[in-house]
Amino acid sequence: MTTAADLEAGRPLVFRNATVLTMDDGHRVLAGWTLTQYFVFYYLNWGKKFRPQDVYAGNLLSAIESIDAGVTTTVDWSHGLQTTDHAEAATDALEEVPGRFVLAYGNIQQGSWEWSTTPEFRDFYVRRFDGRGDMLGFAIAFDIPGDDPAFPEKATFEVAREMGVPVTTHAGVYGICLDAGVRKMYENGFCTPQTVYVHSASLSPDSYHMIAATGGSVSVSTESECSAGQGYPPTWKLRKYGIPVSLSQDTSVWWSADIFSAMRATLSADRVMDHFENHNEGKAVTNHHLRAEQVVDWATRGGAKAIGLDSAVGSVEEGKRADLVLIKNDDSPVGFPVLNPYGHVVYQAQRGDVHTVVVNGRVVKLDHKLVGVDLAKARRAIDETVGYLRSELGEQAWAEGMNPEVPEHETLANPYTYTGAAAWKEEEE
Repeated sequence: MTTAADLEAGRPLVFRNATVLTMDDGHRVLAGWTLTQYFVFYYLNWGKKFRPQDVYAGNLLSAIESIDAGVTTTVDWSHGLQTTDHAEAATDALEEVPGRFVLAYGNIQQGSWEWSTTPEFRDFYVRRFDGRGDMLGFAIAFDIPGDDPAFPEKATFEVAREMGVPVTTHAGVYGICLDAGVRKMYENGFCTPQTVYVHSASLSPDSYHMIAATGGSVSVSTESECSAGQGYPPTWKLRKYGIPVSLSQDTSVWWSADIFSAMRATLSADRVMDHFENHNEGKAVTNHHLRAEQVVDWATRGGAKAIGLDSAVGSVEEGKRADLVLIKNDDSPVGFPVLNPYGHVVYQAQRGDVHTVVVNGRVVKLDHKLVGVDLAKARRAIDETVGYLRSELGEQAWAEGMNPEVPEHETLANPYTYTGAAAWKEEEE
């Protein structure tokens, strides 16, 4: 192994087995999906190709990534569970990782009323989750009902109510999950304090009022909303309606489980909108409304409240579970001075600074290294899944999916042409 002492000036340096970003004009790697491209690639074309072992591989690596980033409790919004065999595999993966997890069971390939009412679904819940305590929780996940007068999603809400489990639903996704769904939920009594609405970026004032009045909360995925197109991250609106907030990352293959990145993006997006609104009125913001402390609260206790675990986790208090994260990196030039601890966590810290993670009194990461986690097994499972999917799709479909088309870009014609340098040269001659 090469050490720093071996790196003499002028000595040849070789990097092997690397993906090289040359940053030349070739633009060979163009991955960057919109929500529409994600729907086409996964929902419409290739989602059904995923086997239970592929779901297992994805969940295993994502769960490991969560605790590595200092996230002690994670809701797995698992909408690829086409069969209960897929759900078994997803749960197996979560149970292998020493964190606290909630499986939010979903199946985008069918209407929720089709899979949630089956005996197989009920049997799966009873066998794997009923009475398991707060280390492994359960929820039902599906997209908010549409404008169908028949309201077929009613059956799913009734199943959730009968089972005594919460519902988490996509809402306020531009052009997809709209106000009509919130109204149907409200009018039928399915808006509850246990309901978590994901995104909620494109809703009307009426919908926000209904969510607020019934005690629901919103999970904001700022990086996704900024990039994929669900709508502008809504914290600036949610604050006005008094709606509780938690933070999330949409998918860890699209972005990451880095909660520090989520906090930073959320605080910045909220403040950008505050400045933007004031500037449009000819005003200037002299004091920030949203502070770093509030965003840290959303990332910790906000999540605990959303899933009904505020009495057990989310804050360091007597009588609560020992879920602790130590942020410490003596080799980092931004590790000191810590003058504003909340601001430091949001704007300076990152996942590489997570020194120690304790979940329910168990040390799962120590001195920046995972404890009791088989990362090599996760790598093997992911490699097998990628190889399988690549062969199933074929190289052309794989390449097109990984490198979506970039639209034409038009640069405005500039009426000003800078000629100062040329004129100066002529004078000098």
